[in-house]
Amino acid sequence: MANERKPKKEQQPRRERKPKTPKLLSDAEVEAIFASLDETGHVNPQVADTEHESRRERGVGLEVDPLSGKDPSGSDVSKVIARTAVSFVLITLAVIILAQVGCGVARRVTAGNLAKSVSVGSVASALTNGVEWGSGFTQFPSEFTVQEADENTGRIEVSVVDTTSTSKLEAMAGSYVQATAFATTALLNPNINTVVYRVSFHVDESGEIQRNQFFGFLQPTGTVQSFMTFIFTKVNTEDGGFNINCTITGLDEKTTQLLREKIGAGSLDLLSSDTTGTASDK
Repeated sequence: MANERKPKKEQQPRRERKPKTPKLLSDAEVEAIFASLDETGHVNPQVADTEHESRRERGVGLEVDPLSGKDPSGSDVSKVIARTAVSFVLITLAVIILAQVGCGVARRVTAGNLAKSVSVGSVASALTNGVEWGSGFTQFPSEFTVQEADENTGRIEVSVVDTTSTSKLEAMAGSYVQATAFATTALLNPNINTVVYRVSFHVDESGEIQRNQFFGFLQPTGTVQSFMTFIFTKVNTEDGGFNINCTITGLDEKTTQLLREKIGAGSLDLLSSDTTGTASDK
């Protein structure tokens, strides 16, 4: 019959699609990819060249290849640290040695040479920069006054204020070395015959010696008290040499007794008020 309907086909159940599993690269393929990967992170040579050019324009000169067999990132840190530490130590030692040599040269250049010329300026320079004495240098207190320095009169007179000693014994010992070095250098000048070196220090209200504090940044502010005076005189001898006589004055009886008790009676027999000791130098 014309109106007869065709039977419907039975619908088959839909098949579920299985998700595609990604294709894993083999070891050889992975090695090939990483072999073509450069430090810019690109495998395409053209893109890598463009990145290199861009880095050069930006001024980035150091390129680290994390896959390099010679210097992979982080593998040579210990060696780099060791080289840096050794370089730092060597550079520091070189700087210290150069600084010491430079300071020695500068000190010798600026050291006062009173044997050649004596004036107020040269004496002040000697007290400021020190004088060459023995195998080294003798420094003087930073607080000083030049009363006289004249080759015509043959006399030098200076006053210093000791701000580093903590006791009278220490002040006497240090001042004697400084006065001897200063006077001997000056008396080598044929026009100088007398050197007077006066020493004072600061004392507080109770009479105790004051010294500088905090590496010399804080200076004592107490009353300046005279301590002792060294008088060096030169006497020429018949054979062309000369004798240097040293007279120490200014020590009162109480101070002399105190010093005698500390360093022995025999050592201070010459340290009375007007006693003279003689040293020969030819």
